[in-house]
Amino acid sequence: MAKILLVEDNELNRDMLSRRLTRRGYDVVIAVDGEEGIAHASGSSPDVILMDMSLPKIDGWEATRQIKAAEATSGIPVIALTAHAMAGDREQALAAGCDDYDTKPIELDRLLAKIEAQLARLGKTAPAK
Repeated sequence: MAKILLVEDNELNRDMLSRRLTRRGYDVVIAVDGEEGIAHASGSSPDVILMDMSLPKIDGWEATRQIKAAEATSGIPVIALTAHAMAGDREQALAAGCDDYDTKPIELDRLLAKIEAQLARLGKTAPAK
């Protein structure tokens, strides 16, 4: 079962997305801030990280940089999730180390395609639909 680390501080977004991913067959681990996200990235060995970029304690930009800088977690794909859909935001996310980028509100089918692409890049398969 593919494991996704969801790093999201908004309770409503976190609950909705985690339930939808669980229904799709993913094992979902949750972190509520960047500090927790970094800890869970190394402690729970996720296959993919969904990283909100506007987080308390350590923001998603810095959390991603730290995850990508650590040898044990550098290979975990990170998909940035952000309500910021301004010009340059995608490039900023990729520069921080994110492997992909998606905007809020989340369009589940689009996000699932991005998750599946990252899993395929790692030679892993997504749960059957």
